[in-house]
Amino acid sequence: MYWLRAAYHQITSSYQPQENHGSNGNTSSGECLHGGGEEIFVLEGEFSDEYGEYPKGTYLRNPPGSSHHPKIGKDGASIFVKLNQFATDDLSQIDINTCDSQWNKGLVNGLSVMSLHEHAGAHTALVKWAPNTVFNPHSHWGGEEIFVIDGTFYDEYGEYPKGTWLRSPHLSKHSPYSKDDGALIYVKIGHLRVV
Repeated sequence: MYWLRAAYHQITSSYQPQENHGSNGNTSSGECLHGGGEEIFVLEGEFSDEYGEYPKGTYLRNPPGSSHHPKIGKDGASIFVKLNQFATDDLSQIDINTCDSQWNKGLVNGLSVMSLHEHAGAHTALVKWAPNTVFNPHSHWGGEEIFVIDGTFYDEYGEYPKGTWLRSPHLSKHSPYSKDDGALIYVKIGHLRVV
């Protein structure tokens, strides 16, 4: 596992471990301090630290100033990570197993939404797109960030398969939809700088 240690640089990345396991079969690192917070979504496998074990589908938020000793299980893992992107007063510690959480009806038929976090106008959620769902054309106040967890997400600008990360600036516009395979996406809105 490659652990990136950056002082306070904003980082968004997806990590997978190397085949270098410790004596207990786990890949681990030393203490990681999160001066600007850390947000994690476990895509595959199991991520853990001294506070718990987090299987596939777990959403974590570690607030500014928090620290932990992360580990990847013996069978490996893949995680989506955002570092140093919290507001200084966003001190919520969150641990949600999204596989056991409830979905709510979205704004159009075929969409299901699971809210994960909200703070100062920024909203984070999972959005499940049933096959052949069309959403309304819209713009993004404060921008939008999407990570495609499963399936394929579309808009008039392109096709975005599993593993694609999109970042659209303040007031960007699009008309998203899904096709036969549907999609599951991580979405964050309202968190990018308004110029």
